[in-house]
Amino acid sequence: MADLSRISVDQARCIIEQGDPVIVDVRDPQSYAASRIEGAQHLHGDNVSEFLDRTSRDRQVIVYCYHGNSSISAGQFLLEQGFEQVMSMDGGFEAWRQQ
Repeated sequence: MADLSRISVDQARCIIEQGDPVIVDVRDPQSYAASRIEGAQHLHGDNVSEFLDRTSRDRQVIVYCYHGNSSISAGQFLLEQGFEQVMSMDGGFEAWRQQ
C-alpha cells in the first residue's frame, strides 16, 4: 500500500498549477461554502460513496482541512480505498489563505 505524503502549501500550489489533481476539502459545510481552494470538492459522510464511485484511483489527490490534522485521517482513508497518490496539505486551509 502507498504511503500518505505530507506536502507544504507551496508544494500544493505547484502541483495544482502543473497538473490536474483532485482537491478534497474535508472541513465543515459552512467553512467550505464560505471559502475554499478553487476547484476543491467537499468530501463528507453523505457523499463519500459517490466520490469513491466517480473518482479514478490513479489521479493525484490533495486533501486539506482547517490546519492539516483531519486531512491526514481522510488521506489515509483514501489510500485504504485504493487511491495511489494521496497528499495531505500541512497547515490546511488557514496556511493556504495566509500565503
